[in-house]
Amino acid sequence: MTISRTTGLFDALPPTARGRLADLSREVNFPERTRIFEEGQRADRFWVIRTGSVSLDLHVPGRRAAVVETLEPGDLLGCSWLFPPYTWHLGAETQSPVRAMEFDATIVRALCEADAAFGRDVSRRIAEIVAHRLQGARTRLLDLYAPYGSGQRG
Repeated sequence: MTISRTTGLFDALPPTARGRLADLSREVNFPERTRIFEEGQRADRFWVIRTGSVSLDLHVPGRRAAVVETLEPGDLLGCSWLFPPYTWHLGAETQSPVRAMEFDATIVRALCEADAAFGRDVSRRIAEIVAHRLQGARTRLLDLYAPYGSGQRG
């Protein structure tokens, strides 16, 4: 599997780790406009999107949820499964029919604990993805709610 997106889980993993992780996956499908998870729910799995798109949103009291990012094929859906207390920090909804590789978080965490090198590779990659998404979410929220936007020009 070749994935080149900056928010893909497999991007920076060594081939051996990529293969071990892929062996733990199962194929799933979600229809369009399906809520995959909600903020605050237990994060017990994660996905790599193969086809379709998913919006990540943030609950904003008194307003409609703010979409902070749209994920596409190759992207990792779900990072909260790796960090206690294992609850979702965002919500996710499909924007089109989605086909994805699904992973059981408990099994992957156990493998990370049992194999320090694998665990380091997975943790480092997810930390990179989280940092990238936080910066993107910050920019989008500034554009939505700050009086002068983020100041970035695209």
